[in-house]
Amino acid sequence: MNAECLICKAPLEYLTESVMMECEICHKQELSNCRCVNGHYVCSECHTAGIDVIISMCLASTSKDPFEIMQQMMDQEFCYMHGPEHHIMVGAALLTAYKNAGGKIDLEKALIEMSNRGKQVPGGICGLWGSCGAGVSAGIFVSIITEASPLTVESWGQANMMTSRALHNIGIIGGPRCCKRNSHIAINTAVEFVKEHYGIEMENAKAVCHYFKNNNQCIGRRCPFAPVNNK
Repeated sequence: MNAECLICKAPLEYLTESVMMECEICHKQELSNCRCVNGHYVCSECHTAGIDVIISMCLASTSKDPFEIMQQMMDQEFCYMHGPEHHIMVGAALLTAYKNAGGKIDLEKALIEMSNRGKQVPGGICGLWGSCGAGVSAGIFVSIITEASPLTVESWGQANMMTSRALHNIGIIGGPRCCKRNSHIAINTAVEFVKEHYGIEMENAKAVCHYFKNNNQCIGRRCPFAPVNNK
């Protein structure tokens, strides 16, 4: 088994009922469904420490390919095999590629908003809420570029359609979760959605996973990004 707990490297366990946990790093107490088998808990805020560097990374990027941008972020020290950092990174990669492909947005302002919203999406919701954070991140991306709100009409519908399409494509693969796989699926779905609805063509390179050796729950050949499926 590869290391999972950030404190003792033990495997994680997910509870069917929320219990009060204390973060081992900041000592904040909050309800959670996740801990390691030795009882350690790390809150989402501490788990994503250091992720703010993605704003400068994205602003410096000239790539029109969100897969390439996402790969660069996944290779950074702040990004773990699984975790809520992906809930920010998916949208950030899409915003950057969208801007570089001709999308009319204030990228820095959009990235800050993406970070603020993405940080509110908890880890583990893929199984606990039935709405993977990577898919939600793609929906946030569309919400930002269309300036959607709970009171808008067309943009409200498009943001929800984006999330639903991403979740559908994530769901048909089946579990267990993989933040890398789900992020790639969400990005691929968003690239197609943006071309269809807004006429902006981001580049869409075929993603091939090289993280599978670090994933204790890798689904192998069932994953569309497994090397064996991309020879």
